[in-house]
Amino acid sequence: MNFDLHSGGITDCAAQTFDAMVLFQSSKVPQPGGSLGALLKELHLAGEPGKKAGKLLQLYRPADVASRRLLVASTGDAGPREMRQAAQAAVHAIKAMATVKKIAFCFSEDPSPAALRAAVAAVGEASYVYTATKSKADGRHLTHVKFYAPVGPEHHAAFSRAVAQNAGVELAMEWGNRPANHATPAHLAQVAKTLAKNAKVSCEVLGPKQIAKLKMGSFLAVAQGSRTEPRFLVLKYTGAAKTQAPVVLVGKGITFDTGGISIKPAPEMDEMKFDMCGAASVLGVFQSLAKLQPKVNVVGLIPSCENMPDGNALKPGDVVTSMSGQTIEVLNTDAEGRLILCDALTYAERFKPSAVVDIATLTGACVIALGGVRSGMFSTSDVLAHALHQAGEAALDPCWRMPLDDDYADGLKSNFADVANVGGRAGGAITAAKFLQRFASKFDWAHLDIAGTAWKSGAAKGSTGRPVPLLLEYVLSLEDAAQHSANAMTKPIPRKAVAKTKSKT
Repeated sequence: MNFDLHSGGITDCAAQTFDAMVLFQSSKVPQPGGSLGALLKELHLAGEPGKKAGKLLQLYRPADVASRRLLVASTGDAGPREMRQAAQAAVHAIKAMATVKKIAFCFSEDPSPAALRAAVAAVGEASYVYTATKSKADGRHLTHVKFYAPVGPEHHAAFSRAVAQNAGVELAMEWGNRPANHATPAHLAQVAKTLAKNAKVSCEVLGPKQIAKLKMGSFLAVAQGSRTEPRFLVLKYTGAAKTQAPVVLVGKGITFDTGGISIKPAPEMDEMKFDMCGAASVLGVFQSLAKLQPKVNVVGLIPSCENMPDGNALKPGDVVTSMSGQTIEVLNTDAEGRLILCDALTYAERFKPSAVVDIATLTGACVIALGGVRSGMFSTSDVLAHALHQAGEAALDPCWRMPLDDDYADGLKSNFADVANVGGRAGGAITAAKFLQRFASKFDWAHLDIAGTAWKSGAAKGSTGRPVPLLLEYVLSLEDAAQHSANAMTKPIPRKAVAKTKSKT
């Protein structure tokens, strides 16, 4: 998909020929002149297409519009969230049309940078089409999208960020959607190696022998029931000085989860191919970073394997030894995500990180708690939790902080090991986070449970690419903070302040 930004208004857009033109109309009285402006004013007086964001009105060959189709999309108050709804609705309507490959979007009033970014991001996500394992490609792919708006430097920056975000979200969606036989740990390793061809990105792939040498006994215990070999992926993006402590992103990479010996029910088990969406989101963030080249340091860790129930599989009651040396009684082999993440969290210590965020489709309990709207967020740091929450709100990829009271860890006690891997049904998302917290004591840590947000079921079944937008926004906020800090340090002291200081000395 090619995205372009043109500094022009609706008249400029209307003069160009596209397969379809989308005109965003807010609830304000339209100001543009000309025949198209008159049409907008008439629609506004008639209450068309409606005040609610996402309402559409389709016109065929309207006067003074070179494109054959015109879609007027209501944006309500034209805020980022409303703009997102309008853009999504327009793309879904366009995808239902035949031979629509090139479309233009323009605005009845000047958009804010945040609104422009939301529109571009929504178009990218909504226009994604999965084709990897289909014999015939869908001929209705959008190939080129052009945005028309009077823009300044802030708009160009927002546009570039949105385009880079789209690339990361699309990568995460693509690999989340691929079936398990087309998305093995070895396949994910190849994606990581491809990302390492970009400037400032490097990759190391560890196989079974290297994982065993690291004494990642918990990770290997999950992998031992599969004939597919595990991989541990280490991605590094170095955009700042090597002395700057990195942020570490840890993504759960279970490429298929049967539940192991504690096998899952057959209905909807096919959706367990999505159990590597945490890993896919880390890969997506690195795709975006490679395009934006921000001045930050980021490490991505992906423990990846299958959870299968063969004769060598992990059994309920087995005790395994993690890389940290802590022993774990495995009461349920379907609570395997935390078993691979705990070793990755221990591995993260060597980077002396500023913060560590793990991302995992970890618990059905989080789906019950928060549904598919917000990801669950747990953190030992108020500062980190606030930053992630703010990033989610800004990126329209929200999360919600959940508790980590010590009392929740009581259910993880074991008579036969240092800790059990499950603590009962009550508060299951919290006890899973409490388990991981044991392995994250040496750094600021947050855990994102994306079991409810990483994919959709039903007719719209597929990966969402979340939480790539949240993670990218968080990482880029660190660059912004560092820049503000640097500017403050180099800011000259006012003369009056200097004079006052001298008088005191």
